[in-house]
Amino acid sequence: MADKKPSISIFFPFLNDWGTVGSLVGLAISTVEKLTDDWEVIIVNDGSKKEDREALEMIVESFGGIRGIRGIRRIRVIHHKKNRGYGGALRSGFAAAKKDLIFYTDCDAQYDPRELAKLYKSLKPGIAMVNGYKIKRQDPIIRIAAGRLYHYLVKFSFGLPIRDTDCDFRLVRREVFDPSPPAGGSGRTAVRLFENTGTICVELVKKIDYHGYKIAEVPVHHFWRTSGKSQFFNFGRLFATGINLAKLWWKLMVRKDYICST
Repeated sequence: MADKKPSISIFFPFLNDWGTVGSLVGLAISTVEKLTDDWEVIIVNDGSKKEDREALEMIVESFGGIRGIRGIRRIRVIHHKKNRGYGGALRSGFAAAKKDLIFYTDCDAQYDPRELAKLYKSLKPGIAMVNGYKIKRQDPIIRIAAGRLYHYLVKFSFGLPIRDTDCDFRLVRREVFDPSPPAGGSGRTAVRLFENTGTICVELVKKIDYHGYKIAEVPVHHFWRTSGKSQFFNFGRLFATGINLAKLWWKLMVRKDYICST
């Protein structure tokens, strides 16, 4: 008898991305159906405007209330009444995911959900996370330069073992976050995430590596943004990110605190 295929949770952090979320969900579904029969899609609405929240609900309904095992709806939306930040949206997605594997990417259509298949293929035994890295970044030159600077800053400051920290295209085993791994599991300490901003990506990668989980990397395509605008590249957000990174560096690299939230 062939080994049972692992179940997969897919989630998208959503903030006013109604123009792209429908096509991304459709592509994700068409891809995951080829990988497993047991899957779910979660959209984390992080305090979007009323009209965008309503548009999101209409888009979800357009998929006809697809149901899976035991009649449970495969597509669901988690609403944050107030914006919790990118990290807060990711934490909600990870917490809500019920399947063996968790895949997430952003709703701005700069990544192709169909390349989930590439990550899945590279998730060999012993690998806890497959991290995408951009083959070529499709952004204005100033964003490319800022992104490169940010990457090398966090890579060397935190000792990160990957080549593209801000590539939000990842497939993670859910057991990484479980407090009690199944019998015969690794027995490693579970990863706990506390960041509410974009620095959560640094926190995620560093903690997975620190706790001894292995990471694989896969090249993925990156596309020009088709709608909306980045929430990251403005002076106020960059300044706040610098402060948050400094606090996270002190906590993880100096205090070696990988468990507490303060």
